[in-house]
Amino acid sequence: MRHLNRYLWRAVMVPSLALLLVLVVLNGLFAFIYELEWLRDDYQALQALLFVVTISPRTIVDFMPMAILLGTLLGLGLLANSGELTVIRAAGVSTLRICWMVMRPALLLLCLTALVGEYLAPYTEQVAQSNRALAESGGEALKSKYGYWHREGDEFIHINAVQPNGVLYGVTRYRYDELDRLQESLFIERAIFQGDHWFMEGISASALSDGEVSAYKKDTGVWQTSLTPQLLSMVILKPEHLALSKLKEYADYLAEQELEAGEYLLAFWQKILQPFATLGMVLIATSFVFGPLRQVTMGLRMTAGIAAGLLFHYGQQFFGQLSLVFEVSPLLAAAVPAALSFVIGMILLQRSR
Repeated sequence: MRHLNRYLWRAVMVPSLALLLVLVVLNGLFAFIYELEWLRDDYQALQALLFVVTISPRTIVDFMPMAILLGTLLGLGLLANSGELTVIRAAGVSTLRICWMVMRPALLLLCLTALVGEYLAPYTEQVAQSNRALAESGGEALKSKYGYWHREGDEFIHINAVQPNGVLYGVTRYRYDELDRLQESLFIERAIFQGDHWFMEGISASALSDGEVSAYKKDTGVWQTSLTPQLLSMVILKPEHLALSKLKEYADYLAEQELEAGEYLLAFWQKILQPFATLGMVLIATSFVFGPLRQVTMGLRMTAGIAAGLLFHYGQQFFGQLSLVFEVSPLLAAAVPAALSFVIGMILLQRSR
């Protein structure tokens, strides 16, 4: 049985990793071509290539579920075409036992993906976005077409580039009174975090009072705010690219600011339930091999697997957006697709026995 475990482990692990490599490379190629359309100033082909390479950990996290699904389908399909699965089952190994053996390499890949998504991908994503914004602006952050908006109380803040070491470039602050009238706007060339405040450099400001506008400039200044480099690292990334531990933290912060946090809570629960959904897709892939697709060609099996993966992906997105529109519980919206994939996989697997 130990030899069979290792054999099925290799049969699933090798094609899953190979397909992951193909998907990441193809996505990187298309992303690089897209970035070439936005070359300007210091953002040239080399910088575009570095950007694509830097965000590759996030790409790995995004494509791992699909790679596991197709890798399982391909590995078991090859064994089925060669008759090896028939021999394994004839030796007394049940379908459920084979399915469990197949799930173990999938679980390992999911654990490794979780570590990459928690610790590596958010950091490299922030570095890539910051470097692109600075390079695209040619060192003048005010010209950058990239940036991030944030609201804190009666103040709206736009930041062009955020670096992981606690340095901001091109910060614009709009301060309003209780009647939502603009009181002051400040542009800050650079801000450096100093433990409990931000040290501002290169300040250009305009103050509005009694219908008059007065402009002034300052070399330096102090900015007292609850924003920290850790919090800003969450602001600049999409919810699905944040670490799991940061999603709930930022959702709580938005709730304190009386802002909508549903998108971040949805991403939080989707990340937690993603492994269960992926295992459900593995069950579906296994049922394809043992069930009605066991006599068809490998191409048709792969087509069915891709269709199932895309159906789950877009179904998950549909339920997620639906929950945001109708204010349904994010937990329910994330749990429904995961539960459906697992239940459908179990039903198909039982019918194929």
